[in-house]
Amino acid sequence: MQANLLPARTRLSRRQFLQRVAGTALAAGLAPRFVPAGVLAADGQPGANDRIGIGFIGIGRQGSALLQGALRRPATRVVAFADVNLPRAQAIAAKHQAVAVQDYRRLLERKDVDAIFTATPDHWRSLVVIHACQAGKDVYAEKPLTLTIREGRLMVRAARKYGRVVQTGSQQRSMRENIVGCELVRSGAIGRITKVYAQNYPSPWECALPGQPVPEGLDWERWCGPGPLVPYHPDIYAPRANPGWISFRPWSGGEVTGWGSHGLDQIQAALGMDESGPVELWTDGAKFAPPTFTAPEGRDRADKICCVPRVFFRYASGVEVEMTGEPVGGGTLGGGISGGGIFVGEKGRIRIDRGICRSEPDEELAEKAVRAARDRGGDHIQNWYDCIRSRQRPRADLEFGHRTATLCHLVNIARWTGRRLHWDPVREEFVGDPAANAYLDRERRKGYELPAV
Repeated sequence: MQANLLPARTRLSRRQFLQRVAGTALAAGLAPRFVPAGVLAADGQPGANDRIGIGFIGIGRQGSALLQGALRRPATRVVAFADVNLPRAQAIAAKHQAVAVQDYRRLLERKDVDAIFTATPDHWRSLVVIHACQAGKDVYAEKPLTLTIREGRLMVRAARKYGRVVQTGSQQRSMRENIVGCELVRSGAIGRITKVYAQNYPSPWECALPGQPVPEGLDWERWCGPGPLVPYHPDIYAPRANPGWISFRPWSGGEVTGWGSHGLDQIQAALGMDESGPVELWTDGAKFAPPTFTAPEGRDRADKICCVPRVFFRYASGVEVEMTGEPVGGGTLGGGISGGGIFVGEKGRIRIDRGICRSEPDEELAEKAVRAARDRGGDHIQNWYDCIRSRQRPRADLEFGHRTATLCHLVNIARWTGRRLHWDPVREEFVGDPAANAYLDRERRKGYELPAV
């Protein structure tokens, strides 16, 4: 399989020409004059020609959830599905009078596809997003955005070069309570922030599951894609099973990038670090020693092992974040912090979690702010649709998603190296540490290399 898109036709269609003009305008910082065909909304309910032609790349567990969300939006016009499991794509396409393909590049060639949702496994995300941008498609990409730090910078570069609107699927960015909580922290409502407590997410472990027969219609070699070619096993193929690919290092960053891309994202947002990151990371505890799974097993045992050592990180402002393994807060703040953090300021504390904003000792601080913000937030997909029309950047812009994914990867790298690391968020590399910098990217199989951007 060749990673690059099929050769472009020598003669540009009018649509291709307009897309290139729009991309050039955005790259130059100009207000766009053109948007994809069929997305100029009319007043009231959109007609057939006013809807956005949507393709779905990866239609498994999360892809199906995105489809249901998209179908609730009147502007959605479902066009095509791409999945390495062709029978799965065909079955769902038949329900929506859509096209099914196994190679996502065929979907990207379609002129009736204006934008895509992609919910592939993490090791595929960068190729799909970059190719989609090159094909002139806007993108809604699931979180975590990347498998490596270098991938994320190339994705941002592609989106800017080709003038694409890319929304990260970090839906807490569109939740009213989360928006209000982050604004309260940034505004100084509890004074200068001195400490933040985050969840202690487990890093991934290793996989040596034995091979089993590949289901008919599943292109397993293509599923493996840029990663290592390993024998098929249903507990690798499923995202969350016993344990599923989300827990294995070749295809994911574990729950550090799984749930961490929600929780650590809120810390980035609340501290005003959407386009930056920490400058120092260190660990506390025993050496990281992930187990290797040779048979299907639940996550509990490995989760406990892979939460050690704990990780701390510090921003240039002096704010220190502790990834605690113990419940913090209590009282009016409540218990765990799986999707956010507890921010300790000079005048009080604020808990931001998934759809939660609480404060103490002044409980009314958060309550009043949330009540007063009834018109804030909203549907995450609708925000993306609105930005496709306006050509503005969405709430969870690609740069923000990349920076959060970077922080998640930094946490894993801190565990893997087991030493204090100094990070340069401008150059996006470790300072004076070639061994740590070797973790910034991973080797890809021949034929699945990232294209030049």
